[in-house]
Amino acid sequence: MEDEELEEEEKEEDEEEEEEDKEKEAAEEEEQVPAPCPLTEEVLKQGLSLLCKTTNGLAHAYVKFEAKSKDLTDISLLASFVHLRYVDLSENKLQDLAPLSSLTHLLWLKVDGNLLSSACIEELPYLQVISFARNRIKDMEGITHPRLANLSMKENKIQTALGLSHDQLFSLQILELRGNKLKSTAGLNLPKLKTLYLSQNTISSLEDIEGLEQLATLHLRDNQLGTLDGFSSSMKCLQYLNLRNNGISSFQEVAKLQVLPMLQALVLLDNPCSEETDYRLEVLALLPHLQRLDKEVVEQEERAEANEIRQRRQEEEKEMERSGQGDATE
Repeated sequence: MEDEELEEEEKEEDEEEEEEDKEKEAAEEEEQVPAPCPLTEEVLKQGLSLLCKTTNGLAHAYVKFEAKSKDLTDISLLASFVHLRYVDLSENKLQDLAPLSSLTHLLWLKVDGNLLSSACIEELPYLQVISFARNRIKDMEGITHPRLANLSMKENKIQTALGLSHDQLFSLQILELRGNKLKSTAGLNLPKLKTLYLSQNTISSLEDIEGLEQLATLHLRDNQLGTLDGFSSSMKCLQYLNLRNNGISSFQEVAKLQVLPMLQALVLLDNPCSEETDYRLEVLALLPHLQRLDKEVVEQEERAEANEIRQRRQEEEKEMERSGQGDATE
């Protein structure tokens, strides 16, 4: 009976904590409701620059607009400036980017440090670079720009990447998701991706990464990985892998990186396995093609020593196989 009561008390405490968290989050969002501050003609004139020919070549128009740290809450005035190609609206109080839908020539957009809860914008055909850093976005829904090559969503509240449109983001090469709340890599199957930043999340499992055939750089520092399942020989371009400050305790897990044919640089500092005796030699014996370990160049002397360890273990394995075959014959 006491156990049941204890379980009930713990359950009530958990529910109370969850409720407190929800109330705290709601209070934070309520505090962030800003006083109205629309974009004015004066601020608009100050921010316009870079006079260029229009697409038909018959006229000129400003193609760049910058209005940082102006406390803006409404950018409706921008909707008529359809020739804009570069827009920086960082450090304002924007909650809605709908007026940008008419800027069909937009190439580059930066809206860092606003109050956006969604990254959804109507598809823009030429948009190549977007930065949504330091907002309060919780998912990856609604990002469908076909020429998008560089996307930053760092320091948001994103819990899952499953909303990404793989079919429409076929040009994406760089994705920055550092400092979010991701628990898994599920949904990140983006075939053209070359650089992926996933540091400072709570990732404990690697899923959907076998399709990242062009990925060259992967940052997974400061996560909760205890195993290294998920890597595949199909990831034939991966050269740099940062796993610093995770929970990798066994060299058997490190051995799973042998499937990566082009891996040249590996960071494993601040994992339990990095505290082991002869840690560097153990890793190099498993991964002889590494050029750098923990950002230090692999010296010829330690490479030779690691090779000796590997050869000795291979001979021991062969001897065990022979012994096993002999026992079976008897």
